[in-house]
Formats: sequence, structure tokens, C-alpha cells
Amino acid sequence: MWKLKPEKKPITDMKKLTILLFVILSVTGYSQTVKPSDLAHTFSIVARDTRTGEMAVAVQSHWFSVGTVVAWGEAGVGVVATQSFVNKSFGLRGLDLLKQGKSPQDALDQLLSDDNGKEFRQVAILDIKGRVATHTGKNCLESAGHSNGDNFSVQANMMLNDKVVPAMEKAWKENDALPLAERMVEVLKAAQKAGGDIRGKQSAALLVVSPNNTGKPWDDRLIDLRVDDATDPITELSRLLNVSRAYEHMNKGDLYVEKNDMPKAMEEYNQAMKMFPGNLEMQYWTAITLANGKEIAKASAMLQKIYRQDANWRELTKRLPKAGLLTVSETELKELTK
Repeated sequence: MWKLKPEKKPITDMKKLTILLFVILSVTGYSQTVKPSDLAHTFSIVARDTRTGEMAVAVQSHWFSVGTVVAWGEAGVGVVATQSFVNKSFGLRGLDLLKQGKSPQDALDQLLSDDNGKEFRQVAILDIKGRVATHTGKNCLESAGHSNGDNFSVQANMMLNDKVVPAMEKAWKENDALPLAERMVEVLKAAQKAGGDIRGKQSAALLVVSPNNTGKPWDDRLIDLRVDDATDPITELSRLLNVSRAYEHMNKGDLYVEKNDMPKAMEEYNQAMKMFPGNLEMQYWTAITLANGKEIAKASAMLQKIYRQDANWRELTKRLPKAGLLTVSETELKELTK
């Protein structure tokens, strides 16, 4: 009897590309040092804000979770972008060399000195003084290149065309009035508009660190946003940055509440709600702040709208007095939870 052969699953373009890359690497004798997770071909920027001293890395790639591979930074030290056929150790090692007092160029030279894959690497290092050093190996996939200057470096490989890097530099220089994080996102947008990664889009990341190391890394990492898998990662990254800014206002509002400065607290909360109007949490804690300020009628009106969308918030309100987060009378509590 004839037997039907099992249908072969088609090989995706990404799989074909990965197989091809490993064939190339095997021929060059380099494949033993590269894993599939290291193939972060991408475009990125490392930069420093001359006004605040903040330093940042922003990146996009057609590769899953690019932020976990490319972007590295430490407050009071500098930032590193390591990409193409990535040597992930360059991130932490590069930062450590900066902490030892080496310049970005000296640090980069040392990283590459004993790396047998250096011609496949693309690396950018920026320090607290805004000095930069960048390397694009001759075997990085076209279009590949970089451009740098005081306080910035833009770099890209496996791009659709050679217009991406110039577009990134132009966007960096033209958006100097923006805060650093928003400026970095504009650079990513310009890169994508110019052609971007020849394979398309998948992930993006933005890391911003403080110019000063306070010994509290949980405070010194100012922004750390990642879009690991999305059809339009830069748009999503931009949205998340806006949400992050809204929560900054919420945090400031909480600090004013601790100081019992309710007018300033409400000003911050209102700013947050304007930036993220659909977020019930922001509306809820604004209402609770009003209640603690004895504006029960206003608070109740806000809370009723929230309860209609999700009744669980009513139950939460009932639990707040026990924790000392809502200081109202029994009568006022009934008004707030009706």
C-alpha cells in the first residue's frame, strides 16, 4: 500500500535567516561562541542629557525581548548598547571598566582586544561625561553603520537601507527641547520611518538612569520600559512612557499627601488623570484624597462612577479605614460606599 508522507511544516523566513547566519558563522569558525538568543540585529541610541545629566539607551529590533540583550546602564557610570552578534558580557563588563576610571574608548578597546568575534559586533559606550566610543565590525550585516558625537551615539545593522543612521542623528539633534526619554523615542521613530530593520518590527526598550549613584539602585533607574513582542513596538513604547509619566505625577501627589499638602496633591493627581484618563486606579486614589480632605460629596460622586465600572473598588473602600488610609466617620463612610 502507498503511504502518504507526512506534510512538512514550512520553514519561516526567520528560521531560514537564522540557519543561513549559522552557516556563515560555521564557515568563519565563529559559530561556537554565538547562540540564537545573541542575534540581536537592531538599531539603537545611547545618549546623555546635558541639562539633567541623565543617560539612556533606546532600541528596537525584529527580535524577541531585545531590551534584555542590548540595553545596559548604571547610574553615575554610563550606558552600553551591545548588538549585532551580541556579546552580552560587554554590558556589565563595559560598565565595570568605566567604574575603574577608563574612558569609553579604552573600555571598548579592552572589550574587543580578546574577542574573536569582534568583526561581527556592534557596540556603543557612553559615560557620565558624555564621552562616547562606538564600534561597527566589518562583518556586521548591511546596512550597518554608526554616527556619534558629544553626548550621543546612534548605531544600526541589518537595516533596509543606509538612510537609517543619518535619520537617527538628525532626529536626535532636532528634538533637543524634549526630555531625554521622549527624545530617545523620537530617534527610534525616525529610524523606523527611514526604513528600519529589514526584517520588520517586534520589540523595543528604553532605559534611563540617574547621573548620580545614590546607593539606591531602585531609585537610580529612572525609567525601565520593555515591549518584548508587539506588532508596533515603538508606538507601544511611547504609550508606556506616557503612562510612566502619569504615574510620576501620582507618586508626587502621594508625597504631598504625606506632607498634608492637599492642594498640591490634587494638582498632581489631576495631571495624572489628564494623561491617563481611562485608569480607574488614578481616579480612585484621587477620590480617596478628596475624602480625607473632607470633600465627601466630590469624593462620593467620583467613587460612584468608579463603582459602576467595577464594584470591587467599593469593597476596597470599606477596607481602607482599618489600614488608616481613609480617615472618615462611619456616616461619611456610608456615603462613600453607598
